[in-house]
Amino acid sequence: METFKERLKDLRTERTISQKQLGEIVGMSKMAISHWESGHSEPSIAQLILLSNYFEVSVDYLVGKTDL
Repeated sequence: METFKERLKDLRTERTISQKQLGEIVGMSKMAISHWESGHSEPSIAQLILLSNYFEVSVDYLVGKTDL
């Protein structure tokens, strides 16, 4: 099962947006997105909700708990 960092990168690249663009969408820096995708840090619950809303997936999917 994929982890958060893998799901985030997959979803971002499917939309063909850069880390900088995603950061602007969710109000974070490019560096924060980079750290999330590399596994050096994780988003807050509020940030997970913003990401799940943007990508139109559940938080459970985003964190790798489900495949739906």
